[in-house]
Amino acid sequence: MTHDLVTLLRPLLTAEASAEAYASGAEAGDLEQAVWLRLLERLEVDGPPHDPHRWLRSAVRTEARRTRRTARDERPYATEPAGATDHEPEHLALAAARRRALRDAVRRLPGRCPRLMEALLSPEDLTYREIAGELGISQGSLGPERSRCLGCLRRLLAPEVAAR
Repeated sequence: MTHDLVTLLRPLLTAEASAEAYASGAEAGDLEQAVWLRLLERLEVDGPPHDPHRWLRSAVRTEARRTRRTARDERPYATEPAGATDHEPEHLALAAARRRALRDAVRRLPGRCPRLMEALLSPEDLTYREIAGELGISQGSLGPERSRCLGCLRRLLAPEVAAR
């Protein structure tokens, strides 16, 4: 019985939901899903509606009104709540993936660029003098060397960034 009712109502529900979706600001698929849920709840309690087509049209309009009311009453945050994005699992996983990709690219750099970039990326926040001493180069040549290494890194990462 339920399968027959679904088969009977599916084309009408698709058409009605598509017609109401734009005005309510909802997706047609969301309206359809809400109406199917209401139908299943009704079947469990009261059985099938006496006039399924009329019931369906009414249910679609009711869901569209509910969606408009919800959209009107809900207000998005102007900004994310303080600290909310910094510690969310998704944000942490994406940040870790970006760090891994950067470290992998740094390891593929030519010459002494990997050591220079690792020193620049160090959490110890080394000064140019400390980096120059660690690498055994003059402090004056550190800037041009850094620029050359960053250029290599950009060229290395460009295809990976474009692919995403």
